[in-house]
Amino acid sequence: MEHALIGVIGGSGLYHMDALQDAQEHDLNTPYGKPSNMIVTGLVHSVPVAFLARHGRGHRLIPSEVPYRANIHAMRQLGVRYLISFSAVGSLREELRPLDMVLPDQFIDLTKRRENTFFGAGAVAHVSLAQPVCAHLSVVLARSVADAGLGDKVRLHRGGTYVCIEGPQFSTMAESHWYRSMGASVIGMTNMPEAKLAREAQMAYATLAMVTDYDCWHPREAHVTADAAIANLMQNAGHAQAIAAEAIRILGREMPTSAAHSALDSALVTGRETMSPEVRERLKVFWS
Repeated sequence: MEHALIGVIGGSGLYHMDALQDAQEHDLNTPYGKPSNMIVTGLVHSVPVAFLARHGRGHRLIPSEVPYRANIHAMRQLGVRYLISFSAVGSLREELRPLDMVLPDQFIDLTKRRENTFFGAGAVAHVSLAQPVCAHLSVVLARSVADAGLGDKVRLHRGGTYVCIEGPQFSTMAESHWYRSMGASVIGMTNMPEAKLAREAQMAYATLAMVTDYDCWHPREAHVTADAAIANLMQNAGHAQAIAAEAIRILGREMPTSAAHSALDSALVTGRETMSPEVRERLKVFWS
């Protein structure tokens, strides 16, 4: 099986990686079913990379249908240690304008229907999510904007809170104002439980959130629609591709050690030696 150091999960509008060379498709199985689609491995700046379209090709999965556990488990099967997520978001702050990019460092999980852990059924672990984003990986993404020559083209905001809702409907106006009152910066439908599962899988995780709209709270801006959001996202797609390629180049050279890489050291309650063979088989990729 191909080995990949870095995983990239593309959200709405990002269904492939232009820079990927020697691409090969992998139809993987996991204890949690199949991933959203074939995972494509290849090289970017000679660094082994695995790419997955979160919603599947043709955008056929609503956020609640994305097989998050299968996606993360499959990435870990391929050896991924750094996971970069690209996501479309709505802005909950005046200063975060459509076409801006945000590197959130916190999440509020308001999802309702999603399996959000690899543990249970014979193994117990409680990972820390106080800092759910890998600071090293976030810094690499921020550096990549400038290093890719986009410093004067992309308005990048570092830090902020991403509130994740179930969807697939957009918010009511009352909800949008409620999220603002929480102190949230952006709103999306896909980064949870993705970030939680990445931490359990001992992968460094960060998301580059691309602002497409003002949700529905703004008194002077049009309320979000899918057509408008995708149109704005596609304007940013080329920039996102360039940022991803540069981040991969940096990570391949520096390979920073993340606290996420040893997240289970202080989280595992059930001793590995006491787990059943079936449980150890299900979870073994996280220690490899």
